[in-house]
Amino acid sequence: MANVVDVFFLSPSSFRLLCVLLFISLSDTQTLVFRPPYVTATGPTVSALLLGNASEISLNLRTVLPSNTTGRFGPPSCLPGVTQWKLTTEPMGKTAIQVQLRLNRSLRLCGDNETDTDCCIKPLCVLETLQVSACVGSTSLASLLIQAEIYAQLFPANDGFDNKTIIPNQVYQPLGSCPCDLTFRACDVRCCCDKDCSTEDLKLFQAHCLPGPFGGQVTPPPDYQCSVQSSENSPDWFPFLCVTSPPENNPYLGLFYQGDTITPKPGPSFGSPVLSAPVPTNAYMEGSPILTINDEYFTVPQKINGRCVNNAPVAFLKNFDVECITLLRSCPTGSPLQTVPTDLMITINGGEGDDVPVDVSDEVATDLRQFISSTGVLGSSGQVCENMTLALDYKFYWRGNGITQTTLTRTVGTVTLNDSVAVTTRYSAVFLNGEFMGEPNSGNPGYQVGKPVIGGIMDSFVENNTDSIQRTSINLWRPVNNGLCSTAEKKPILFGENSTSGCLLPVSQQNLTQCDLLREAVTSLQRALVEATYVSKNGRPDALTMTDWVNISFGSLNSSMPKEDTNSSCSDIPSHLHIHVLSLVTGVVDGVPQKYIRSVQINHSMSSWRLECGGGDISVCVDPTETQLFPITSSVTFTDILLNTGPPKTRFQINFTEYDCNRNDICWPELAFPMTKFYTGEPYSQSLAKGLILVFFFIAASVLGTPWRQIRQVWNSL
Repeated sequence: MANVVDVFFLSPSSFRLLCVLLFISLSDTQTLVFRPPYVTATGPTVSALLLGNASEISLNLRTVLPSNTTGRFGPPSCLPGVTQWKLTTEPMGKTAIQVQLRLNRSLRLCGDNETDTDCCIKPLCVLETLQVSACVGSTSLASLLIQAEIYAQLFPANDGFDNKTIIPNQVYQPLGSCPCDLTFRACDVRCCCDKDCSTEDLKLFQAHCLPGPFGGQVTPPPDYQCSVQSSENSPDWFPFLCVTSPPENNPYLGLFYQGDTITPKPGPSFGSPVLSAPVPTNAYMEGSPILTINDEYFTVPQKINGRCVNNAPVAFLKNFDVECITLLRSCPTGSPLQTVPTDLMITINGGEGDDVPVDVSDEVATDLRQFISSTGVLGSSGQVCENMTLALDYKFYWRGNGITQTTLTRTVGTVTLNDSVAVTTRYSAVFLNGEFMGEPNSGNPGYQVGKPVIGGIMDSFVENNTDSIQRTSINLWRPVNNGLCSTAEKKPILFGENSTSGCLLPVSQQNLTQCDLLREAVTSLQRALVEATYVSKNGRPDALTMTDWVNISFGSLNSSMPKEDTNSSCSDIPSHLHIHVLSLVTGVVDGVPQKYIRSVQINHSMSSWRLECGGGDISVCVDPTETQLFPITSSVTFTDILLNTGPPKTRFQINFTEYDCNRNDICWPELAFPMTKFYTGEPYSQSLAKGLILVFFFIAASVLGTPWRQIRQVWNSL
């Protein structure tokens, strides 16, 4: 090993330039020589040049070992040997040959309990010395010595999903404790907190780490921290005015928390954190597809680009609820409309080493109006399709990076076909952490346009004597099928989007003789849209913080005009529900205006309902049970409030700028700023009391201090 002294690392362009220079210098010689004569190989490919007249030369490759006594290698030999390298040559002119060696084996690191021999058992995969001899017959004219030291290469198990760093805790996003660790199982340059970087790697860029916590270097604590100053060099005021703050209180961590509340364990803030167990390589990440035990995608019918796809993969922690409409002319025979419970009892990969079977339970739908578009075909003579699958509702219970339990509720029903029937099937999946489903937010912190407005209902806990807000939605009508209110659904109002919708209510002459009951029925239908009594001010509210919520103002239903009801008409019917949302911009975060809800007002518009018997159709007015359709509508309007700039300035305030802090460098009113009304850090009474206490101490220090004593001595000497 002592003979290996030269190490060459040449780029392709430098290698060509070296060839030209060696051609010129050795064009007239007949001596054979390898350039370079010694090579240290760290990769699977090695190149060198053989210069001289090589027309009758043969190349032999063998593995050599140093002598136990001298430590040197023996003389070159022309006897061929067996190696794991492949030797190739390429003429580079009349007096040069390019010699190239390529490793004829895999550099993949062997896995646990793997029987394949074409892999590396240890990280140091190849450690050997090779000798290439240029021979004429049995005489060696030149030799090349190669020291090969090659490490195994790390490849991800699944190139499609394992190219990102796995975050151990799913509730923190998008990065963990080392945000610059972007490459899985590889060292990121200048990322000093990357656990994949070895000690040798850190020595290369330890002096050039990325600044701040994003590079793993936490900014040194300031001098006013209590943990910085010692008792030897600290000033006299330090024990009373130092600040105690944990190192986690850093404004640049930026972790977004969307999981359950974690109760911290009591202990000192300076204690070293307990490292969690390493996450298995097959653990799920948010958005990654769920797999079965056969490493196949777990699929459920979903909508992709507006169209229903029968075999769409289910993504981890991604809820969905879709409807698919299928026109049937005959009974289905295959999935997904015709399924067998045994086909749905699939065992999925839990993600943390456990296999989770799908527990299937059946429900029989007796009312098919929500699944069949045309109810006229029900009960008519036609083809009968029994046990048709109308809905599949999955519930995935998860913890950490895996799935602990999966349940499926399959809704079946018997459908009678007459010609063709439009069947609406429903498919849903929800991920539950314990018994709770993560509530989606509508912004961070301000509302985002197009996100649902978050409502709430007061939920009091008698045991803890605390109040909490339970989330609910504020809805509008969503008519489906025939547009009747009995079959209409609800849709949540979206922030910043004005909308109007409605449904139809069948009313007969008999109903118009009982106006109070009719008003109560319409009122109950409208109240079903808005069950919330609170609305969240921002898009990420806290259920326990009442300042994040504002009361909804409901208008009175009592009319100031007397009701004039007759036998054929009813007045003051609350047929229209209007929701008025007042919003304002309170600030800007990263250039994005943050919109908050200031108030919500809900009012009803009254109308009079009377049967119309014109147009030759008088059956409604003759038959008391014959019905006529009346509209019930709902709408929402968003109004942006401009910030109040205060009363207009007088001419004196415009021209006189001596005491204007905005247009003058010296602002005398700010001298007593904590005691003025502009200071809002705490109540005015507390700031005034603290200010007076400081004035008292200042006067006492002046009276009892050295300046006042000198003044009294001068006064007594007069």
